[in-house]
Formats: sequence, structure tokens, C-alpha cells
Amino acid sequence: MKTNKLFLLAGLLIGALNVSFCQKKVAPPAPVLPVPSAAQLAWHDMEMNAFIHFTTNTFTGLEWGMGSESPSVFNPTQVDVNQWVSALKATGMKGIILTCKHHDGFCLWPSKYTDHTIKNSPYKNGNGDIVKELSDECKKQNVKFGVYLSPWDRNRADYGTPSYIEYYRNQLKELFNAYGPVFEMWFDGANGGTGYYGGANEKRSINGRTYYDWPKTLDLVRSMEPNVIFFSDAGPGVRWCGNEEGHVNTTNWNMITPDTLYAGKPNISSFLGTGSENGSHWIPAECDVSIRPGWFYHEAEDSKVRTPENLFELYLSSVGRGSLLLLNVPPDKRGMFHENDVKSLKGFRELLDKEFKTNLALNSKVTATNTRGKSNTYGAANLVDGKNDTYWATDDNVIESSIEVDLKKEQLVKYIVMKEYITLGQRVKSFSVEIKQGNNWVKVADGTTIGHKRIFKIDPKKTSKIRVTIKDARACPVLSEVEVY
Repeated sequence: MKTNKLFLLAGLLIGALNVSFCQKKVAPPAPVLPVPSAAQLAWHDMEMNAFIHFTTNTFTGLEWGMGSESPSVFNPTQVDVNQWVSALKATGMKGIILTCKHHDGFCLWPSKYTDHTIKNSPYKNGNGDIVKELSDECKKQNVKFGVYLSPWDRNRADYGTPSYIEYYRNQLKELFNAYGPVFEMWFDGANGGTGYYGGANEKRSINGRTYYDWPKTLDLVRSMEPNVIFFSDAGPGVRWCGNEEGHVNTTNWNMITPDTLYAGKPNISSFLGTGSENGSHWIPAECDVSIRPGWFYHEAEDSKVRTPENLFELYLSSVGRGSLLLLNVPPDKRGMFHENDVKSLKGFRELLDKEFKTNLALNSKVTATNTRGKSNTYGAANLVDGKNDTYWATDDNVIESSIEVDLKKEQLVKYIVMKEYITLGQRVKSFSVEIKQGNNWVKVADGTTIGHKRIFKIDPKKTSKIRVTIKDARACPVLSEVEVY
């Protein structure tokens, strides 16, 4: 009888513990729509990718070829895709996008739909295929491969007619079926104008909104590569940042409403650089910029390569504002990256490693004015655990809130990094950052959006405590990390 009573008491105790445990379970915050797809989340995490511009322009000194250039001018003597990929990977680039066909129409692969290709060039006696060489090397070095295929073609006699769209789609089939997987397809807003057009030498205009019938073309590509990211002014995967200078605006929403937008639409630069707080679709900004004044290699620009310090500043104003940096590095006439470009890339990487070497906030003590359901699942400790898949969140009815990071001792601080858990949407609209100086809190930064990553470079100051205050948000704030360097 005594034993039965003990079993009964034990059962009641376990039941009580189970009830208590269930009561402590707190539901996560509801997503604030729109939210990124899995492919877009992977794109955000890449942070830095590379562009490679290479075509007849490399040998003619032009930026935009007219389409009348003979394939015979394309004659690199030392193409070294291993050098390209190795240098870019060492810099931190996770993907490489190649201009398989620029506006001049010359194809870097032996397309069966035109004679204006590498097969009619001296390169490897007409047996070369730059797209295959680079695609294979990317696979070898575990770097993602992307393609740029210009919709505008100044060589094609039928540009501006329906038959050209069939030609364009046939070439997409060639690229995606033979050189995949392809992580990103890039097309810009340069569409129509003067050109050779098979000898016509005239100006042709098209309706950028309707001529290409993009929905059908994108569906075709998705049938071959379901998770591909599409870049254009209006996405639908990622959007242009509105400039070719490598930066996005300080307020940078990952959302826009693309219903009236299309590649090449005039006067949308400012809008694209900021996005829209109430945008209907998640279409984040990508910051494209060249390491040289031009996109293609020109010998006269060998002394004008961006410095490591300049590339670092571009990083802060692109990745550091929640965007992605797409840096163009063009091969020279040999088919190699010029020594000056390689030197600058190496210096850039060294700066990144030096400035962001030690996260002073990692595993430090953190307190918050509010924690969702008072649950450790959403506790402030998640902000300093070095993991992007855990997060601090507040109760649904709490927007204004703050967290305090205790570094335990005074340390020199130069950078403060914040990350939102964007899987649940972009939320923060206004925030400030303060550091403890003596008995006072001194504001060192304030801003609007955070997004995937926000980096603040401050005047170096010694402090032992840092406070981040969320002033306004679209819903309860959800932050994954706070880092201090």
C-alpha cells in the first residue's frame, strides 16, 4: 500500500512538471509578410559575389560593342580560370556571374544558333568554350556559377521582332542545360538603341515592358533551374540598387511592389535604392560595381584600380546596409586578372580579416528590457551565441525595447553589427546605439532599417557596455545577432 502511494505521488509530480513545462512553451512571432524564399535567404548569406566582364570589348577598348566586331578580335592567349576563381574565392566571393553574352551579341560559348561566337575566334583554334571552362572550375572550387545574357543584341538582324525572343530563349536553354547548376540569372535595363543589327546600322526601339514577355521566359528558366535567382531592375528574385557605385541607401527595405516596374524603366533609381516598407514582394537590392572605372579591361585603367580601402568602404555601404556586394573583376587581354586587381583584392581581404577578427560581444552577458513570454527560447543570450538561426524577440505588444551588452571590461570599439532574423520578415524601422562613457550613455549611431546585416563604423572609443534601443518596428523586433569589433 505504501509503495502504491509513492507511485501515485511520483505520477502527480511528473504530471505537474509536464503541465508547468507546457505552460512555459511560447509561440514564436508570426511572420511579417513578405518573407524571403529559401533561395533568397541563401543569397543573403552569400554577402559577396563577383562579376566577370569578358568579350570582344576587352580587345577593342569599348564598353558597349556595336555588334559589328569580328569574332577574330577575341584572342586571349593565357586564359586562366583557375586564377580567376582562386582569387575571387580567397577574397570571400561565394558566387561568380559571367557575361556569357553582352550587348554586342558575341557568345563566349559555341552557340549553335549564331556564328557570332567563340567558335569563330582564334581562341583554341575555334574549339574554346569560356562558359564551360569557368563553370567547371566553379564546380571544382565549390563556388556558385551564374550567367549574364544580355536581352539587347546589337548583332542580331532580327532584334526587335518576335523571332529574336525565340533566339534568346534558345540560348537560355543552351546555357541552363549544358552549364548548370546556375544560381543567378542576370539581365539589365540596356535595351534598344543604335546597333549593327546584321548590317542595318540603325536605331531600334522596343517596349521594355512587353517585348521580351519576361513571365514566359522566366517560367522557361524555372523549368530548368527551379531555385534560380533572377536579377533585374525589378527582380523578381533580387533588384538593382539604383546605381553602379556599389552602395545602397542607408534606409534599405528588402521589399518593393513590382507591378509597374520593369528592366530599364526610367527614373526608378532612388526608389530601388531604398525599397518600400509596405512592398508586396521580398526583392532585396544587389550592389553592382566594378573594381575599375570600366566594366571591361582597358590597359589605360591599370593605374585606376580601386584600393583595398575603397573596396572596404563599399563593403560597409552594401553588405553593411543589408545588401549584397557584386564586384566586377575583368580579365585582361591575356585572359587573366591583372596583377593590380589581384593585389587590391588581396588587400581588401586582409582588411576584412583585420577589422572583423574578434567579436568582442561573443558569449558576453546580455540583458533585455523585454523577452517574449519570459522564455529562454527567445532570450537575449541568443544575440551573442554566434548563431544566425537563434534570435531574441519581444512580446507581440512590445515594440520599443532595448538590449544591453556587457563586455565586462573597457575595450576599444570600432564597429557595431546587428542582424535581423529576416526569415520572419524585415521589421525594424528606427533604432539607436549608445555606449557607456563613465556614468553616461552616449549615442554613437542611429538608423532606420537593419535587415540581414547592419554595420556601423564609429569613431573608435573605449567602453565596457553597449546599448541598442529599438524605437519603432512593423511588429515585435526579432534580432539574431549583435556583434562588436
